[in-house]
Amino acid sequence: MSAEQRVKRKCTSCGINIAGMSAASFSCPDCGQQLHRCKRCRKQSNLYECPDCGFTGP
Repeated sequence: MSAEQRVKRKCTSCGINIAGMSAASFSCPDCGQQLHRCKRCRKQSNLYECPDCGFTGP
């Protein structure tokens, strides 16, 4: 992964830069867009919304 790709990785829930953190990356269940979530948002089950299709999940 290039440095540019790491910089662009932000938590879909809270928006923090997650480069170098233990975070989850997964595809949106509806459209397949790559989403990222930080450890804190996953642990707290914070909602996320896909920026492409608007799908919302826990």
